[in-house]
Amino acid sequence: MALDTSADTPAPLRQISQLLDGYIGRLGAVWVEAEIAQLTRRQGICFLTLRDLRAKISIEATCRSAVLDASPAPVTEGSRVVVHAKATFYAPRGSLALDLREIRPQGEGELLARLERRKQLLAAEGLFDPRLKRTLPLLPRGIGLITGRASAAEHDVLENARLRWPDVHFVVRHALMQGNDSARDVMAALAELSGDPSIDVIVIARGGGSVEDLLPFSDEALIRAVHACRTPVVSAIGHEPDTPLLDLVADLRASTPTDAAKRIVPDVREELAGVAMMRERASVAIRTRIEREVRGLADLRSRPVLAQPGVLVDAEQNVVRDWRDRARRSLGHRLDRAGDEIVHHLARVRALSPLATLERGYSVAQLGDGTVVTSVRQVPADGELTIRVADGTITTLVKSTQNDPTTTTPTEDGDHG
Repeated sequence: MALDTSADTPAPLRQISQLLDGYIGRLGAVWVEAEIAQLTRRQGICFLTLRDLRAKISIEATCRSAVLDASPAPVTEGSRVVVHAKATFYAPRGSLALDLREIRPQGEGELLARLERRKQLLAAEGLFDPRLKRTLPLLPRGIGLITGRASAAEHDVLENARLRWPDVHFVVRHALMQGNDSARDVMAALAELSGDPSIDVIVIARGGGSVEDLLPFSDEALIRAVHACRTPVVSAIGHEPDTPLLDLVADLRASTPTDAAKRIVPDVREELAGVAMMRERASVAIRTRIEREVRGLADLRSRPVLAQPGVLVDAEQNVVRDWRDRARRSLGHRLDRAGDEIVHHLARVRALSPLATLERGYSVAQLGDGTVVTSVRQVPADGELTIRVADGTITTLVKSTQNDPTTTTPTEDGDHG
């Protein structure tokens, strides 16, 4: 019902505010399609300005930070969204706003959300593991290039690679780089090049474009084919901000096709300069080593032992001579003492020898059996004796024997005869 008021009976502002709040509250929660014109995030709450996609109409909106964070894709200014909202009237200021309960990205935002989910699933399988990345060879024998026919990407890769290394060998396979059949064409070219043993690196190159244009390079089948490829793969899709899933599974990501050319082959000028520098460093090192060794030899030769080697020999020769003389003297003394001892022993032996006694005029009488005669009673009458003197023996016949009267012979009873 219309409110009955007049200049004489006006309605208070609070009543009008309450009526507006009631009218707006009957609208309930609605789904709204709009574009985010402005976004301000604060502690626990976000303030947005929603703008119509065609008309120049905008309205303020608010939501909790958790609602914005729950969006499947990042929500930024300029994003196209569909929101579930309820209109609210703030009576103290008389302002109208939408309270957002859910935010769903649309268009490119929705596409990015799907790609993000696909990325998370493939990452969970380990397809993007950095440990699986293979190192590119320093100078590949052959390079496979998958790109669009007569494209700027093909020109950039070939020209820049040949400027860096003129003898580089390319095997180019053209494929659709946009559209529904693009992923299948790229996979076919990849299978052909990976089966060529002369190809050491495969480059997949394309110029920049929108998210929809680059969508084939996030195709799950293509990602798995690159993961299974035994030849290292370089992804050179779009420009620096473009990040299709191919960049994550490839062994090397190049920001642009030109950057890919710089990453797959070395610069011949830089390599020659490096070789020249290394040769110079090696030459300096060798000269320094030789000079050090020459100085070392000079130092050794300047030492007295090498400057006059005979000094050491002479000194040792004198030592040997002294020891020889000492040995001779010691041996002479030992021989002299031994000779003296022999003379003394010889004199003693001679003094004790029976032959010496015989030479003084004594003789030894022996019977025929060799028994030494010590008594006349041992010699029988008419017996034969052998008398030994100093210079020989005498054989004699005994006619008689006679006792020496000065000699006493004991009797059987002990008396002297």
